[in-house]
This record gives sequence, structure tokens and C-alpha cells, in this order.
Amino acid sequence: MKHIFIVNPAAGQDNSFENISKILQAQKKQVDYEIYQTQSPGDATAYIRNFCNKSTDPVRFYACGGDGTLNEVVNGVVGFDHASVGCYPCGSGNDFVKYYGGKKVFWNLPELLNAREEYIDLMRVGNKYAINATHFGFDSTVAETMMNVRRRKLIGGKNAYTTGVVVGLFKAMKNKCRVTVDGELLNPEGTILLCTVANGQYVGGAFRCAPRSLDNDGLLEVCVVKPVSHITFMKLIGGYTKGTHLEDPQFAKYCIYRRGKKIEIDAPEGFVYSFDGELIRQNHFTVEVVPQAIRFAVPGSAELLPGALHIPCYEKKEETCATV
Repeated sequence: MKHIFIVNPAAGQDNSFENISKILQAQKKQVDYEIYQTQSPGDATAYIRNFCNKSTDPVRFYACGGDGTLNEVVNGVVGFDHASVGCYPCGSGNDFVKYYGGKKVFWNLPELLNAREEYIDLMRVGNKYAINATHFGFDSTVAETMMNVRRRKLIGGKNAYTTGVVVGLFKAMKNKCRVTVDGELLNPEGTILLCTVANGQYVGGAFRCAPRSLDNDGLLEVCVVKPVSHITFMKLIGGYTKGTHLEDPQFAKYCIYRRGKKIEIDAPEGFVYSFDGELIRQNHFTVEVVPQAIRFAVPGSAELLPGALHIPCYEKKEETCATV
């Protein structure tokens, strides 16, 4: 198999090109690899699709950056059966890999090169795919703020999500939209604080929004939080961060939780949602699950989060993954 490392020089604090090069050159076992540095947003997807159209040999593309880089690699690979996705997380967020125990698990390059591949689901809006989450309402304001401050000292980097939350407290406590899951309208009153549609478990670097999510069960996790006061918000934020909101009785009257395959959103003009971190303005859109859409490389030392029951899929793509 050929291994191609897609390096985003704009991700994280440092360009990881030299670090990855040194590690690969030091491998005792000869590895057929290339390193490609992206030139602009969307370049990774275009490069991968061009490569896969020219060659049908087995290849694995590693996203070397943050969740945005991973999203571009995923959108490049999807639809090509001879290609798979790996991840060498070196961005500021890296939320999706927390499903498997965090980014340190993926930093062991020798183990990553020999990682097993598992079929996992994706979500789709139109002709775009996401691997981790679609979120909106309060979260849209948070995501937009994060984009603006992510490279600033103190309020950026790992603190960017917290900064976004503070801004959201002033601007986005009540948001107009209707959320329908597999034909069921969850909020007839037409307002929300926030909503997450998740395939992974984390958003924003630390918030475990979907603690029951399985990335290969053919379903998406949907959690709607109703508008609340600032005081109530402050009482609940700790549980939402830890991922206990689906079990904690004090959340019962504020949260609506479903699993589904098709999520429809209707909102006013100018509505913004975050699609794996990409901010998109669209007032009506549908999020659909795409079961077993890609193969994802999972290192042998990966440890799933508590409650993340995951059954590896070694069978053919058309066979259904088992879930516990």
C-alpha cells in the first residue's frame, strides 16, 4: 500500500512537515510514501481525487492537521474503494480522534502505518461530507468566533471554544429554526439554544456533545437543547462538557435526544451552521447518514471512550456492521 501524508502547514502552532519527514525516514521497514503540503483551502480534496482518478492501486491518505484537514481528506477519498483515510492529528482541535482515545494514540507513526482499517459512517449535506459533527444555533456563533480568534494569544488556541461560548452568551441564547428527525418535528415552538448532529462524540475541543455516538451504526445522534436563561446555562454547562447531559435528570426538560438517518432543518434567511468546522449559510438543509462510507485507519492501541461500543468491520462494504 502507498501512504500519502497530506500536511496542512496552516494547522496548529507549527508546520509538521519536517517532523513527519524525519520519522518516516527513520523507519526500519521500507515504506512507500509521499508527503504533500496543501496550498490553499480545498486543495487536499482536489489533490486526492485527482490522484485516485489516475491510479487504482491501494492507497491511504493521512490528514496531517486539524479537523478541517481531516474533512478535506474524507471528501477526497469518499467514493474511491481503493483509498482509505488515516489521521496524524496536529491541529488545534482534533475532535474526531477523541472517539478512539485522543490524538496521542495516532502520533505513533509506525503503529499508524500498520493500523487496521474499519468502515465508518459519514454524514452528507448535498454533495459535501462530514465525519464528526454538524451543529448550529448557539454553536454557530461559537464556531464563528473560534475562526476569528483561533490564532490569537490567550483567547485563541485551546481557549478558542471558551471564548466563543462567552460571545454566544451575549448574542445567541435563542435561535429560530425547526429540527425534524426521520419525520418527527422535535421543536414545534421553532426555537433552540443549540443542536448537534453527530457521528463523533466531541465538538469544540472539550465538549462531549454525543456520548452515545457510534461511528458505524448507520445512525446519527441528534441533541436539541431548548433556550434557557443565563443562570441555567451556567448550571448545565459542566454536565454538557463532561457528556453527562443524557443521563442527568436536571437536563430532562431542556434536552431532546434522538437517533436518526435523516435530519431536516428549516430556519430564517442568513442561518449559519457548522459542518465539521466549515461555516455555511443556508436556511433549509438536510443532513443524511451515509453508512460505511469510508475505511478509517485505527491504531492498535486505540482505546474507545466509555460507552463507545464499537465493532470492527472487516467484511465487505455492502455487509452491515454489527452493533452492541
